[in-house]
Amino acid sequence: MTTPTTPRWVLDTNVALSALIRPGGVAGRLRLAWQASLFVPLASRDTIAELIRVLAYPKFKLTGEEQHELLADYLPWTQAVRIPEPPPNVSRCRDPDDAPFLHLAFAAKAAAIVTGDADLHALAPLRRIALLTPAQAVQALSRG
Repeated sequence: MTTPTTPRWVLDTNVALSALIRPGGVAGRLRLAWQASLFVPLASRDTIAELIRVLAYPKFKLTGEEQHELLADYLPWTQAVRIPEPPPNVSRCRDPDDAPFLHLAFAAKAAAIVTGDADLHALAPLRRIALLTPAQAVQALSRG
């Protein structure tokens, strides 16, 4: 059960994907943590569309049914956030594909963005939003 103090975090696509397809290791611990309601993953239309697109990459060799099962293990745990138009004014990132994650974090007033993406980490510090690696996120949850 979530509480008003349950952290609300944006997981970038690579973190969410790793948590879903590699249940062991650090990312797998994040998956267990969201399932235990230790944090709430935030999602927007654009971030979910990217996850769906990436799950279909041939290199993962996932059938359509496997893709749906993985989404079913993630989406019910997320809190959907509508991004306003125009989206929040965010820091300019080296990779324009990272903008939806920044828009989501600012629109939702997220506590953190969990990412291994160097382009996003290069933006640190962001106003009022922590940038955490998956290992730092797991460590923060174990302290909490």
